[in-house]
Amino acid sequence: MNEKLAEISSLLQAGKAGKCKKAVKAAVEEGIPAQTILDEGLLSGMNIIGAKFKANEVFVPEVLVAARCMNKSLDILKPLLMQGGAEPVGTVVIGTVKGDLHDIGKNLVGIMMQGKGLTVIDLGVDVPAERFVEAAKENNADIVACSALLTTTMGEMQGVVDTIKKSDIADKVKIMIGGAPITPEFCVEIGADKYTADGAEAAEAAYEICVA
Repeated sequence: MNEKLAEISSLLQAGKAGKCKKAVKAAVEEGIPAQTILDEGLLSGMNIIGAKFKANEVFVPEVLVAARCMNKSLDILKPLLMQGGAEPVGTVVIGTVKGDLHDIGKNLVGIMMQGKGLTVIDLGVDVPAERFVEAAKENNADIVACSALLTTTMGEMQGVVDTIKKSDIADKVKIMIGGAPITPEFCVEIGADKYTADGAEAAEAAYEICVA
């Protein structure tokens, strides 16, 4: 790997936003293509953080710091990527289901998905089933990802699945679910497509769905 890209990756992993942004700028000035900087610098760093998080070598604060670092660095690359017509890998609409106001897990999943090069449309918390469908249509989404942390709101996921299956995007989107009380059995029971246990696994699964 190019020395400059390796530096960007390690600065991102260390969460040094200012230095990482400078290194990205220097790489652009050196003539390294924006897509290469994104793939081999920023995303490669986020992938390492994702793997370490999964292995319990880093924790939520480190992931959030690395994500902030990535977002600041992306400010430099976004205009260049748009000029170059870089295609995102895919689009995910994500939200916590109606009646549930927990968002730390959802936010983490969204960050990890962005780290895989996916476009993430975050609807926030307390999201009714119809809103997931509207947003998926508006953004031509590949995946709808629902989170629930309360056993009392798990039933809302059934509502999301049913609403999507009755809509005209039923065959266009995959439905992913996750959250503390959710199990693989529950996923099968309600007819969702994919259950994942944590943010790193969710990002990996979403990426696989979009590139398949």
